[in-house]
Amino acid sequence: MARNNQRGGSARRAPKDLGRRVKKKPCALCRDKVTWVDYKDVPMLRKYMSDRGKIRSRRVTGNCAQHQRALAQAIKTARELVLLPYTQRTVTERPGGRRGDRERPLSDTPAPAPPASVSVEVTDETDNLGDSETELAERAEVEELVEEMVEDAAADEVEARAEAEAGAAGAEATVGGGEDA
Repeated sequence: MARNNQRGGSARRAPKDLGRRVKKKPCALCRDKVTWVDYKDVPMLRKYMSDRGKIRSRRVTGNCAQHQRALAQAIKTARELVLLPYTQRTVTERPGGRRGDRERPLSDTPAPAPPASVSVEVTDETDNLGDSETELAERAEVEELVEEMVEDAAADEVEARAEAEAGAAGAEATVGGGEDA
């Protein structure tokens, strides 16, 4: 016998309220007459990203299709140039995981009591764009390290050439001495 899925309700559904129209949110970029979305405008791009680093959807932001595509492209470019993070580093440790029930032993002994709730959060501190002194100090430090690496590589290259020339001269002397004898 077929099952009755309506369960006491009426056989017909009430039609949706067709008289009610939701006014569409206007595109903020069209309203401001933005012709080009700049990938270097990080504060503006952050408005269109979630706190986890995801690009917000067009339905949420209210952007038109053209500006949503331009925003997505600008955010992706800014991510590649390390102006924006791909994701925020947040780690939350929960006891038991997603499948806590499967980790129980299969014997008749009762399952051990779960540990007290543990919550660990790690956040990325690289988003502090306002601290310019720290950024300048870090950039100077990185530039010094790069200069040292370039100098070390140049010195290694000079040593390798000198060794190669000395080895080639020694090999010619050995070959030349063998022919005379």
